Amino acid sequence: MTQIATPYPDRPDDRDHLACPGRAGCPSCPDHGGYSGHGDSLGRAEYPPCPAPAHHPPRPTRRALLGGAVALGAAGVLPFAAAGQAHAADPVISGCAVWGARPPSEPVKLLPTGPHKIIVHHTATANSADYSKAHSFAFARSVQNHHMDANGWIDTGQHFTVSRGAHILEGRHRSAAALQDGNRQVESSHSTGQNTVAVGIETEGTYTSVEPRTAQYAALVRLCTHICRQYRLRAYQIYGHRDFNQTSCPGDRLYDLLPKLRADVAAAIGGDPAAPVWPLLRSGDSGERVKTLQHLLVGHGASLTPDSAFGPLTETAVRDFQKLKKASVDGIAGRQTWNQLIIPVGRGDTDDAVKAVQSQLVSRGHSIAVDGRFGHATRAALSSFQRGKGLPPDGAADARTWSRLVV
Repeated sequence: MTQIATPYPDRPDDRDHLACPGRAGCPSCPDHGGYSGHGDSLGRAEYPPCPAPAHHPPRPTRRALLGGAVALGAAGVLPFAAAGQAHAADPVISGCAVWGARPPSEPVKLLPTGPHKIIVHHTATANSADYSKAHSFAFARSVQNHHMDANGWIDTGQHFTVSRGAHILEGRHRSAAALQDGNRQVESSHSTGQNTVAVGIETEGTYTSVEPRTAQYAALVRLCTHICRQYRLRAYQIYGHRDFNQTSCPGDRLYDLLPKLRADVAAAIGGDPAAPVWPLLRSGDSGERVKTLQHLLVGHGASLTPDSAFGPLTETAVRDFQKLKKASVDGIAGRQTWNQLIIPVGRGDTDDAVKAVQSQLVSRGHSIAVDGRFGHATRAALSSFQRGKGLPPDGAADARTWSRLVV
C-alpha cells in the first residue's frame, strides 16, 4: 500500500533551510574548490557551481502532495514483483513538490511504454560534505534551474537523483508517479538516443578518482532495485552514461562499480547480473555479425543492402549513426554503437531488427523466413536458441539475447 509523505513531515521550517550551505566555504562554488561538470552533448556544463539561493514556494496543496514524495510500505521480497507491489527495501523518493521544483516550461511527455534499461550518471560537481536533506533539496533546485535556464530543457533532465547524503529525489516531473505505475515512463533529457527508453539516475558528486559514499551507494542500490522491480527489468540492464555517448560520465570509479551494482541488485531480484558484451566490427570484416549490424543500421534509417561485408558504405553509415547519437565517432562498431542500435523485439514486431534476429537464427540452422515479421515460428526458434544458451526462453530478444546472437 502506497503511503503519501508530506513535504515537511517532521520540521515545518525545513523550507527555510533550503539555501546553499553558505557561500563562504561552499565546496561547490568555483571560488571554493571549483567545478568542472561532465557537460552535455554540446560541451556545456551540465550543472551550475552552487545551489541557487533559498526561495520560499507556497505550501503545496493536497493535490500537489499526492503527486509529490512517495514513501512505499514494506512487504515480502519477490523477484520481478508486479508493478506497484512494495518491498522491505523500497526507497523513499522526495517528489518535485517536496523539494520546491519549478513547473516545467511545457508539459512533460508521458510515454505509453516503460523503459528497457537504467543509465547511471554522476553530476561532476564537488563532493559535498553536507549530507542534509536541506542540501539535497537545494541541489535539486539548482540542477533544475541550470537544465532549464542554461540548457534550454523543459525541466530537470534525469528522472531521479541520489544525493551525497543518500536522499533520493524525483528529477523530471511525473517520474515518480510513472515509476509507481510500472508501465509508463516520462521522456527525459539525460542521454542522447536513450531518452525514451531508459531511466536516468544522477549521482551527486564527481567519481573519477573516488567512489561514492557507502550510504550513497546503498541508496543507489535500493533505487535501482526498486526500478527493476517496478518495470520488470533485469540487473544486467543497468548501464553507465559512457556506454552510449562520448563522455567520461559516470566517472571511472563509479563506472568500475557498475558490475557490483548489478550484482547487488541481482541479489535482491534474482537473475544473472553479467552485462552484455559486443563484438568489435570494422572495415574489412564480413559474416553474419556484419549483416546483423547492417540490418540494424537500415532500421535506423541507413541506405544499405545487408550483404555481410563491412565496406565503405557500411563504415559511412556507422559514422553517421555515431554522430547522430553523440557516440564516439570512429566508424568502428563497438560497445556504444551496439548499445544504441539494438532494440528489444518480440512477437508482433515488424521491422529490420526482426530481420536481423531471423537471419541470425537461419544461420544457426533454424528454418524460418527472413521477412521482418515476428510471428510464432520466429518466437519458437528464438526460444530454442535461448534454451541452448542458458537464457530464459521467453522468445523475445532483449540486450542479453542480442549479445549472445552476435558474439
